[in-house]
Amino acid sequence: MRLALFDFDGTLTRRDTLMPFLRYYAGTAHFVKGLAQLSPQLLAYALRFRRNDVTKESVLRHFFQGAPIGDLHRTGREFASEILPSLTRASLMDRLQKHRSDGDTCVLVSASLDVYVAPWAATQGFDAVLCSSLEVQGSIATGRLHGLNCYGAEKVTRIKTWLGDQKPMKVIAYGDSRGDREMLALADEAYYRGRLTKRDG
Repeated sequence: MRLALFDFDGTLTRRDTLMPFLRYYAGTAHFVKGLAQLSPQLLAYALRFRRNDVTKESVLRHFFQGAPIGDLHRTGREFASEILPSLTRASLMDRLQKHRSDGDTCVLVSASLDVYVAPWAATQGFDAVLCSSLEVQGSIATGRLHGLNCYGAEKVTRIKTWLGDQKPMKVIAYGDSRGDREMLALADEAYYRGRLTKRDG
């Protein structure tokens, strides 16, 4: 098995997708109001005084706490079909299709939320999706993450858990940010922002 690992935001897409999803879900007025209320936390994160996962959960709680998970999944499917196609990066989508046509196993590994990443990935022929998901109590989202944010070292943990006893003959990885460093280090062949940065052998 040849394994191709793809980050999502900034790699397969041209930008972050969480904020567009929040705007799509909440509406522009509520989205802008929410960002204003969250501005201290967002500024602290931008200045690297606050961790990625802590900031992300603050945002998720603000917008999703108490939301029916069915509504989030429905909105996620709509966002995946109506908005995400316009945000994808053509060059990396072509690379994905080349891996698929070569018969490689393609896995999406992302900190983005499963409510919209999973339905999009299903239309693109991914063999698996390893990503962040929302905690649910009953049928209601708590606004917290279920498990760890799929970022940094957690990406490698998810990949290894998914692989189990499988031993790929080659691993190729694509990423664009510090959250992908560990995944890129795991690979035999690594591409950072579209450029080859590592090739073993």
